Amino acid sequence: MSDPVVPLREGPLDKAIAVGLWGAGLAWLTPMMLSMMASGGLLGHTHIDGLNRLYCRGQVAMTGARWRAVVHPDVDPGTPYLFAQNHVNLLDHVSMYPATPHFKQGMELESHFKIPVYGWFMKARGTIPVRRGRGDAERDFLRQGMRATVDKGHSILAFPEGTRTLDGRVGRFRKGLFYLARDLELPIVPTAVTGMYEILRKGSWLMRPGRVVTVYCDAPIPTKGLSDDAIEDLAEQVRSVVAARVDAHWEGDHG
Repeated sequence: MSDPVVPLREGPLDKAIAVGLWGAGLAWLTPMMLSMMASGGLLGHTHIDGLNRLYCRGQVAMTGARWRAVVHPDVDPGTPYLFAQNHVNLLDHVSMYPATPHFKQGMELESHFKIPVYGWFMKARGTIPVRRGRGDAERDFLRQGMRATVDKGHSILAFPEGTRTLDGRVGRFRKGLFYLARDLELPIVPTAVTGMYEILRKGSWLMRPGRVVTVYCDAPIPTKGLSDDAIEDLAEQVRSVVAARVDAHWEGDHG
């Protein structure tokens, strides 16, 4: 497969456009998050999910992109899932969130909850906290957060690669999340987002408009009753579905 990375233009006009897009995005983000914090505190965040979806769609629109979602008919609006998404850029959450009607909780380093506005909102919304490290204590802490979310009937949005792509392709999926999903008997929806890498990529602040962002939510994959030995195959199965969508995008099949 050819490498999708292409040199970025960094002329004065490109930089001016990027500055304008960042400004528009921040001008949308700040009042929307403050209003969601206030209304969520009064009504509960599950009751203002429509406002959250408006924010997400608006944040993508502020990049100058068009957005669409392709969701497999087996994705049940009433069933909690782990949505396993490819990790592209800082807008991954808002790109995917409106694709299905599920109330979804993401994961965030616990230390990030101290970030003004953004971190305050994430904590108030109930985002699942993550502690650095890979020991038993850290895994148990994450498991507790995930279980509390699922017990409320909510879904989880996670990025099994653990880091943003450098070349536009899908990297290796870490197995830890799949063990936890199995323990919670949580079906996994392979979720691919295409078009976002062209807008904003790791290592560059330039934002490029005029793209089409597509979210693919493929058929759920059950985890109940899987043995530990089956988890590696599960992780690769989910990854292969996501990677196939991303590879097809780079090869020109945007169906």
